[in-house]
Amino acid sequence: MNADIVVRTLELLENKEKAEISAGFFKTGKREYAEGDVFLGISVAALRKIAKQYQTLPFSEILLLLQDKIHECRLVAVLILVEKFKSSDSLQQREIVDFYLKNTTHINNWDLVDLSADKIIGNYFFDKDKKILHQLAKSNSLWERRIAIVSTFYFIKNNKFNETLKIAELLLHDKHDLIHKAVGWMLREVGKKNKTVEGEFLKKHYKIMPRTMLRYAIEKFPEKERKQYLKK
Repeated sequence: MNADIVVRTLELLENKEKAEISAGFFKTGKREYAEGDVFLGISVAALRKIAKQYQTLPFSEILLLLQDKIHECRLVAVLILVEKFKSSDSLQQREIVDFYLKNTTHINNWDLVDLSADKIIGNYFFDKDKKILHQLAKSNSLWERRIAIVSTFYFIKNNKFNETLKIAELLLHDKHDLIHKAVGWMLREVGKKNKTVEGEFLKKHYKIMPRTMLRYAIEKFPEKERKQYLKK
């Protein structure tokens, strides 16, 4: 079992029409955040099935998939890591985490981050020192910063909100739209669990938050309340 077999499996599922749509949706144009990314047009559901099929792939072969120019190769690689993590003991999980963090250069689009960060990084560091998340939040890498905040989704699901709020504060003045969206999304998820906690954070920061971040954070609020926040 090797990376070439996975690539051939993916190529058989190519859908050029969907690939063209994905290329536009994921901003692959010149000077856009995913410039040069190549798509096959394969659904996430299909990629999940392939990931389960090849979850015993060794790290050396997963790395080859991560280094591939084809977007779905990289996405199936992180989905394989997610599957591996689920069935691994603590020592194996640490290996997966180390591999993931060592190769963030290749986890370089928002779907790759969003489908893996909380399930691997968030899960692993839930009951451990979270210093690494703060380091990632201060990274020059857009994708590492997104990993930092999205990883906390695992904490939110388990009714732990402090780390999300800390990372959100670190990213309040971030310049990138994809970070604004991710932070706003996580704050919204906090609000679904405990609106009081989200409200306290917003009361403190809403006047200085990027507009997109705020809009995402208050998306589920009643219209009257949304308008009050947006009057800032």
